[in-house]
Amino acid sequence: MTPRDDQKTGLELKTLGHRIRHYRLEQGFTLDELGAQVGVAGSQLSLIENGKREPKLSLLQAIAAATGTAVTDLISGEPPNRRAALEIELERAQSSSLFRSLGIAPVRVSKTLPDETIEAVLGLHRELQRRESEAIATPEEARRANTELRLRMRGRDNHLPELEQLAEKQLRAAGHTQGALTHRTVSIMAEQLGFTLIYANDLPSATRSITDLENGRIYLPPASIPGGHGLRSMALQAMAHRLLGHKPPTSYADFLQQRLEINYYAACCLMPETQSVRFLQQAKKDRNLAVEDFRDAFGVTHEAAAMRMTNLMTEHLGMPLHFLRVGEAGQIDRVYENDGLPLPEDVTGAIEGQIVCRKFSARSAFDQQNRTTEHYQYTDTPAGTFWCSTQTGTSERGGFSITVGVRFDDAKWWRGRETQNRATSTCPDENCCRRAPSDQAARWKGRAWPSARVHTHMFAPLPRGAFPGVDETTVYEFLDRHQGA
Repeated sequence: MTPRDDQKTGLELKTLGHRIRHYRLEQGFTLDELGAQVGVAGSQLSLIENGKREPKLSLLQAIAAATGTAVTDLISGEPPNRRAALEIELERAQSSSLFRSLGIAPVRVSKTLPDETIEAVLGLHRELQRRESEAIATPEEARRANTELRLRMRGRDNHLPELEQLAEKQLRAAGHTQGALTHRTVSIMAEQLGFTLIYANDLPSATRSITDLENGRIYLPPASIPGGHGLRSMALQAMAHRLLGHKPPTSYADFLQQRLEINYYAACCLMPETQSVRFLQQAKKDRNLAVEDFRDAFGVTHEAAAMRMTNLMTEHLGMPLHFLRVGEAGQIDRVYENDGLPLPEDVTGAIEGQIVCRKFSARSAFDQQNRTTEHYQYTDTPAGTFWCSTQTGTSERGGFSITVGVRFDDAKWWRGRETQNRATSTCPDENCCRRAPSDQAARWKGRAWPSARVHTHMFAPLPRGAFPGVDETTVYEFLDRHQGA
């Protein structure tokens, strides 16, 4: 997290004060003696040396002249000696939100306080910070951070105008005005940021891309998803890190926020707001809204098109909606809703990983013989009736479904509204779909024991290191191999 400006300034003043004191003592001056030479009271110099007051440039020039040094030496960001470095680090630690949350009085530093004591206290602070970092990385904290981010985005109707504007600015600069974004245009966008796109066969398996900041290269895998959406999106995400000034995340919340921002930026470039809204408004006017048409218009995946609609339809068409990506076992992998669709939650408020109702279109679509076409359905729930459009697909992890749905009153704008498919869900009532019929339960009670498949991501915290989720050694080895390329 970026320090507050006042805290950052305070630390710089602290370093400045230490350097002034260092050069004053080198010359053997007391506060009053130096004050007399530069025209201020010794008490005023004391405030400056303690980092509590910022001196004017004219005073700094006078102090530099009196102590036989240069202004540039006084304002250097480096502590003047080891003792000063210890004191500055201790002040930084004791001003952190983590330390303040403990309710413990800070250690007061005096001339008689030994260096060894400060080092011991700093050791405790470092261990406290290490343990806090581990706590942040637990699955429970990860779910909480994800839930908080989802709720924040729901409060904004999943719309980030600042990223929309940035994307359109970059597209205009690259000469893109309409139609599907080409690989060539993505390459131009990269060149304008000082990067060359390189397709490498030996990218580490845990990476989607690697950006070589020193040599201006973005390495991507050679394989492309049909339509080229995958490579374009990965290149745009890599550029977004640079455009948005991202730093290595210090918490899972930071990590998730950055992932959201780079994905959002890539979607803005592949499906620009101006073109997309024009397309969706016309489709609504024609009462022919459909994810598949939006997908085909911009040459992206069905999931990307569906997710992009959540960014734009509430903001520009006044239509709340929901999006679900559900695995074939019924688990919710990705979710967004602002239309009131009732969804299962755990005690932290997290929806991801929960099992969706068997009556929902997101699951019943798997039972269709023809999975290549859209499955439409009305579902009556305790929160009202919803209309949904679902498309199924497969990936390395197995089958999945992508669903976009709206409240009953908004179904009139969508293709497939005439469907006769209708289901009733009473979830979270367990009698809806979680509890087996009594005769079936009686027949199998005590005679069956299923062994559940555990999803490894449930236990995977955010790895520590320079690159969360990636072994930094493999990244550096890759870059070393390609230095002469």
